[in-house]
Amino acid sequence: MRLVYHPAGHDDDLRVALEELDTGRWRTAGKLLLDTGTHWALRTSRTQVLAVAAARSDVVSVWLDEEPGNYDAQLMSARVAVERALRAHRQGHPYAWEFETRARREALLAARRAPQDPVPWVCLVTLAQTDTRQVRPEHRMEPAERMLPSGPWGLLYEVNQRDPYNREAYHRVLQFLLALDGPRAASLAAVFDLGRWVASQRPMGSPLLLLPAYAQIEQRRRSHIDPLWRQQWAHASTRDYTLDAFHGWFRKTPVGQCSVADLNCLAYALWAGYQYLEAAEVFAAMGPYAAREPWVSVHEGAAGPDPGEALLLRARAESFSYARSHGSRDGPHP
Repeated sequence: MRLVYHPAGHDDDLRVALEELDTGRWRTAGKLLLDTGTHWALRTSRTQVLAVAAARSDVVSVWLDEEPGNYDAQLMSARVAVERALRAHRQGHPYAWEFETRARREALLAARRAPQDPVPWVCLVTLAQTDTRQVRPEHRMEPAERMLPSGPWGLLYEVNQRDPYNREAYHRVLQFLLALDGPRAASLAAVFDLGRWVASQRPMGSPLLLLPAYAQIEQRRRSHIDPLWRQQWAHASTRDYTLDAFHGWFRKTPVGQCSVADLNCLAYALWAGYQYLEAAEVFAAMGPYAAREPWVSVHEGAAGPDPGEALLLRARAESFSYARSHGSRDGPHP
């Protein structure tokens, strides 16, 4: 099978909108967001993927100039500004603070215009990643859960008021914790605590059940792990979190609403934990769509010019082989 690396995954409408954006045309993206309406989870994910593509050009600025009263154009302008602020921060741009200031202003304007929309607040949570020393008071609030460190919990609260368990918002908090430096630097234990705390609330139907798996993959990415790394996924507690995500999210969600990143994360966690029947079901749902992560961070020294892809193909083949020998799980994925 030839793998397809595309952020839209199974979302065909999003794929078409991205192709149009790349050619400087915004109308398809505008119709996509209009049709998305108040499906907040889908609206959040689609605007994020669109913003990554649109940040490479002035297509959203052209849209906003042509339709200054269009809220979706204003929201996408905020999304693009946030994406550019993150890039400037990562690159150590000398005027990164100007990018951050503009993005914050645009997000606040969007939040005032559409108080019910969680996406502007997701933008504000995202910008917390650039405040690595927690200079802003809203980035060092004390959490309700004592085991967690201070952070942008008030901003996350605003998101939750509009869209409980918003996937991107919690992932942005996880990235915020990982970005902290100096005396406020968070430990990997704090990252695990966040994942476990969210999963312990058992948000059925939510991909946030995968947050402990993402935290464990971050451990691999940021520290040296012994050769017994894969065995960690077979430990009872880790396996239970992974199976909760399989049954509580994957089995309850139409594949068209599952992100490529989450499907790949779950497939890896199940395969690494020797849950081959479940892994085969996830790989089947994925079809040809793949993501670079987590495979490039956990490739275990696989051979070839692309060891991450080599591991993905190996895991897929092993899972399908086991499923053929032992029988597949009952019931197709919705």
